[in-house]
Amino acid sequence: MRFARSSGFYGQTLLCAAAFCLVFSGFAVAFEEQGPAKANLEARKQPMRFSWIACEPHCGSWISAVGLVTGETPKAFNDFAAGRDLTGVTVVLDSGGGSVNDAIALGRRWRELGVRTTVGTSVAVKTTTGNRAAVLPEANCESMCVFVLLSGKTRYVPERAHVRVHQIWMGDRADNAKAASYTAEDLMIVERDIGRLAKYTFEMGGSGDLLHLALSIPPWEALHELSPAELRSTNLVTTDRVADVLPGGGDAETPVADLVTKPVQDRFPGIANAPATATMTGQPTKTAEASGHAVATTAAPALGQ
Repeated sequence: MRFARSSGFYGQTLLCAAAFCLVFSGFAVAFEEQGPAKANLEARKQPMRFSWIACEPHCGSWISAVGLVTGETPKAFNDFAAGRDLTGVTVVLDSGGGSVNDAIALGRRWRELGVRTTVGTSVAVKTTTGNRAAVLPEANCESMCVFVLLSGKTRYVPERAHVRVHQIWMGDRADNAKAASYTAEDLMIVERDIGRLAKYTFEMGGSGDLLHLALSIPPWEALHELSPAELRSTNLVTTDRVADVLPGGGDAETPVADLVTKPVQDRFPGIANAPATATMTGQPTKTAEASGHAVATTAAPALGQ
């Protein structure tokens, strides 16, 4: 992705919050590489978990959302949101997708709150003044995660993030879709959910290009990674300024790219519902998460009906 630089940042290297929290005049940043990439892959296979990442006073706080959208996810988010004013908050996504209808419900809830969305991995890094919050761009938003990303009123995708799409399918048959059998009722369910997804896409401001690209990729093919041009033609990206989703980056005095020496960092210690994570660079697999009837295929093992 080739987005314009803004306020002296290298958006392709780190999201804006990292600029706030890592770059301070006179401070040295010490990185510590811990945990294999497998840790992040395992977190993405689990039901979506939400963590509040506090970054004040150096930058705005955000929500980290990692994992699959399941039948429990909308309620889990509402429980997480209880007692918090989340109006206009930024959500940082790292997800392999999940249930179509539950992703739609979650997306509509986020649009009600006017959230901003982006893709990344929330981490803690050590500095001479203590741990700081940061967002790394090496993350994935696949399958129905793409439509959850679409729910943000402002949407930013860093260059090193991976946004991938494919068809929705019967979750319990996506592993061997060609050999599986289907009834007329199965086809009715899939077509019904395609209609729901189309309605939602246009409600969120997405274009027909997004539906066309997603519905053109069957479950037996690799997920299609959206190019920079496709991110724009589908209206998934509304800004090339990282500061529009994670405000405050104008305080940075040094290019963030010069400070990044290792790709894997710690997940925040001591934050509830925040599993260990690491960057993930492998290719997606073609398996499915099943919740309800017709669901989007994901990069995780089936969870069962």
